[in-house]
Amino acid sequence: MKKRAVEGFCGVFTPLGATLVTIIFTVITCLLVCVVGMVNKNTSGRITLLSATVNEFDDPGATLEQSGGWQIIRMRVTAYCPCPKCCGKYSGGPTACGHKILPGDVFVAADKRYRFGTEMLISGYNNGEPVKVLDRGGAIQGDRLDVFFNSHEEALEWGVKYLDIKVRR
Repeated sequence: MKKRAVEGFCGVFTPLGATLVTIIFTVITCLLVCVVGMVNKNTSGRITLLSATVNEFDDPGATLEQSGGWQIIRMRVTAYCPCPKCCGKYSGGPTACGHKILPGDVFVAADKRYRFGTEMLISGYNNGEPVKVLDRGGAIQGDRLDVFFNSHEEALEWGVKYLDIKVRR
């Protein structure tokens, strides 16, 4: 009886070795899927990474939770208007995303980690209706928001508030 050379998986393993490698790979894959499944169990099929950033502007008690399709983030919320005191050389111009400001507009300026168009629910602003991120600001970093008002007096009246903001990304 003649001996034959048997070439297996990638020319390295015999057919038995290739089978063992396949089994081991399958077991490792199943274990990874189980681990991801446990992490993923409460996120409706999405892996969601949640974090809270605290900086010098933020309330030290900042929190972040997830509720349905909304995230709840504790933020320092200030206000501004389109006047030169609030916007400097950008007063009267379009917002950072190019939105032309109209009378009665409601929107927020947020950190760049919140994309333009991100919806937010802010207690005491816009009658509880969602508003969109349409602007940025040099001092608006981390968990800070600037809500827009049409007049400087309204912006001053708002003051500074620490609120739980609902964010839909």
